[in-house]
Amino acid sequence: MNLHDVNRGIKKYKQRRRIGRGPGSGHGKTAGRGHKGQHSRAGFSSHVTFQGGSMPMVRRIPKRGFNNRWESVVAIINVGDLQNAFSSGDKVTPDTVRKKRLIGPHFDQFKVLGNGELKKKLNVSAHRFSKSAEEKIQKAGGTITLLPGKKPVVKNKMGSRNTSSS
Repeated sequence: MNLHDVNRGIKKYKQRRRIGRGPGSGHGKTAGRGHKGQHSRAGFSSHVTFQGGSMPMVRRIPKRGFNNRWESVVAIINVGDLQNAFSSGDKVTPDTVRKKRLIGPHFDQFKVLGNGELKKKLNVSAHRFSKSAEEKIQKAGGTITLLPGKKPVVKNKMGSRNTSSS
């Protein structure tokens, strides 16, 4: 093998196949579509889920639930994770937690939960806190700051309707 043979026959862009241009091209007459039938006709397109006439997998499998497009995504973190990731006196905000990759990049609200122990004095800013998380942060000598944002929806005890009489 010689060095000048290495790139022989390699082209940067593949030339498109000119079909239906006579017998000399090798793709004349039926233009690679075969003889007769649905696939040989112009304008043919099949449905994405079409599986040769049998019941498609999409229709065979049962469906459950739904995705609520207006639901707010809440990123959660436990007090024990803050203990491991931050040193005493640090500010804990959604941005600092995101930079340490303790939560994902996409969320609407940031909530701190009380699982684990906290012995460090931290200044925690979040949209929501669980009661146990609040107690543990304050017990360790830290401070809590509620960030402005969407408030969680509180439903009436009677149900979701407002039952106040006029």
